Amino acid sequence: MEQGLEDYILSHIDAEPASLHELYRDTHLQLLYPRMCSGHLQGRILKMLTRMINPRHVLELGTYSGYSSLCIAEGLTDADAHIHTIEKDDELEDFIRGHFSRSEYGDRITLHIGDVEDVLPTIDGAFDLVFIDANKRHYPHYYEMVMPRVVSGGYIIADNTLWDGKVAEDGVKTDAQTAGILEFNEIVSRESSVEKVILPIRDGLTLIRKK
Repeated sequence: MEQGLEDYILSHIDAEPASLHELYRDTHLQLLYPRMCSGHLQGRILKMLTRMINPRHVLELGTYSGYSSLCIAEGLTDADAHIHTIEKDDELEDFIRGHFSRSEYGDRITLHIGDVEDVLPTIDGAFDLVFIDANKRHYPHYYEMVMPRVVSGGYIIADNTLWDGKVAEDGVKTDAQTAGILEFNEIVSRESSVEKVILPIRDGLTLIRKK
């Protein structure tokens, strides 16, 4: 998005909460690949979508610095609603827990450190909302794992599904991450048991509703 237009949008939507602004700054100062952080616009979108869906049981694959987790937690309206978020990189654990502990919404989140394949079977129950933002190579596998556990009428939101526009470029896609996103997009497009739409926001956000 052209910078001037993005600045205009950010100045005409809800302000970024101070705690999230601090988290975003710390992410850029202390962590590698800060571009992975959701940021102001996508964060407000995630909060709004959560309010609209009104889930009680939420799963997030790929915590990174915890920004998106806190945005989703902020959007929860049910007093008993809760998020389970899974992060593979154990070096991020202290950073994530530190920011969760300083947030008024941190008690709505349970952080799991480990591979999705190992952790997910240990979490009981079905989910009203799943946010997928982990290893792009494994998006098709994540989809296969979570879909049976999404309730009818529940949602999956998948991030980075336009992948810097690589999905629409001509030629053979050889890198594993692009291939993973392409396969995921094809699987979802052919799936008759869901409704789906791709929003051209940041790096692409796919909304999937299970019928």
